[in-house]
Amino acid sequence: MNRVTVRLLTVPAALVIAGGALAGCGGGSTPSAGRQAAVAAHGSGGAVVLKPGKDYGDRYADGILPVGDGKYRTSSARKGYVFVCAQYAQSLSAGGGGAMVRGPWFIDNNKKYDVNQKIHVHGHVHWTSRLHIRVHGSHRIVTTNDLPRHHTGVFPIRSTDPAYAYDRNPNHIASQSITLRLARHPSYGKPQCEGGEVGVMNTGVMLFNAFDAGGRDAGAWEVQDGCDGHPQMSSEYHYHTLSSCIRNVGVHHVIGWALDGYPITGPVVGKHNVLTTRDLDVCHGLVSSVKIDGAKVRTYHYVMTQDFPYSVSCFRATPVTTGPA
Repeated sequence: MNRVTVRLLTVPAALVIAGGALAGCGGGSTPSAGRQAAVAAHGSGGAVVLKPGKDYGDRYADGILPVGDGKYRTSSARKGYVFVCAQYAQSLSAGGGGAMVRGPWFIDNNKKYDVNQKIHVHGHVHWTSRLHIRVHGSHRIVTTNDLPRHHTGVFPIRSTDPAYAYDRNPNHIASQSITLRLARHPSYGKPQCEGGEVGVMNTGVMLFNAFDAGGRDAGAWEVQDGCDGHPQMSSEYHYHTLSSCIRNVGVHHVIGWALDGYPITGPVVGKHNVLTTRDLDVCHGLVSSVKIDGAKVRTYHYVMTQDFPYSVSCFRATPVTTGPA
């Protein structure tokens, strides 16, 4: 049976402009100069801001990444950790699910893992993806069946698949019914906690936080397919990390939307110039110019990085849900 998820929550409009439709998937008015100015003023008032011309380096060019097992907090946000809500923290502490065996890609006394050595679930399955993003007043409405615009591996993982030796994911992929009524103008503020789901990507796929069901680093432990996705117990296909099937991962390009309405971008500033966790704020974001609704807008946005915690690690505005995935 398909899981039906309908999330409708009105979030108050604010001075900080964010949002934006996937090309060809929506319309709406161009953000006003006043709102853009408000964002610029906010960006100079304490937020982490992308520095034009700075060489951020390419720290993880070798594919050796830190493992983030158990790096979550329930009382406050901290860079490099995920700020989780109490209800969700209880589910993490209960454990269960995820990979059964540590893969040979773990190195350095299991403190790091080599993403180049990690295997993927076999298969090349194509789906009929239905994604629609539209602007309606103060909201950005995202409707998706959660089936990706790219191929997936075969799930449940077959016993003949080498991945089965480490991760026996028994779940299958099925169409969902998801509607997210996101704030078009989220109100930037103090960090807020999160649950398992943190956003939706422009591939039509839901984005989960960095953890598996037991609070371990999902990017390190779980074996995903070649596009870095897999299904959970409700058959919801999702990512934990930046999908290799998302082609444009520039820092100024919107690749998805967080559940609080702020955009999500890739980490690439330029050749051999890639943002990592150390370059971002406690919620894994910063302020820069991105293209939204056909116009360049200076706004806060989250950045997906190669390293843990990979994506949204707390919310800067009120999300439509913080319930566990």
